[in-house]
Amino acid sequence: MTERKTRTPSTRRTRSAEEAPPRQNRARAVADMVPDVGRASFRRFGFVQSAVVSRWGEIVGPRYAGVSAPESIRFPQGKRAEGVLTLTVEGAHAAMMQHVAPEIVERVNRFFGYPAVARVAIRQGITARPQPRRAPPSLKPLPADLMPVELGDSLRTIADPELRAVLESLADAITATKGPPVIDDGNK
Repeated sequence: MTERKTRTPSTRRTRSAEEAPPRQNRARAVADMVPDVGRASFRRFGFVQSAVVSRWGEIVGPRYAGVSAPESIRFPQGKRAEGVLTLTVEGAHAAMMQHVAPEIVERVNRFFGYPAVARVAIRQGITARPQPRRAPPSLKPLPADLMPVELGDSLRTIADPELRAVLESLADAITATKGPPVIDDGNK
């Protein structure tokens, strides 16, 4: 007969309080977590630093960044240097990008701080254009016909009498002013 070894609950390895990572018990900003979340995706495509993608416009300049986007960096087996940078370039701009490839290699290597890229491979395709940022909506003054009567009427629904009185006082002060605010520094 052979004896069969079985694990008992006492022999299982359990994580003690000393081994558990300390909890920080604080809220983290999304901006702090994004590099961690994106790191695996970027590494899958050969980007050791996600900043190559996010700062492509700074690396190559707005002229080249408008028609190209980095797709991947492939390194030789076991190395992190002398890789091949694959760019997606729009249509007829591929000939221009091929002509300036040595300059792009130099700029990317300057960004990395070591000879990370040895050559550039160009693939024609459509690049995503960055959307221009919209200005926030401007604060427009209320029309004059809303000021004294209707603004005061809308404040009547506020239950707190002290808050309502303060807001009515503020509304009256706003209606009494004309033009932009003037700051008097007393040096006249």
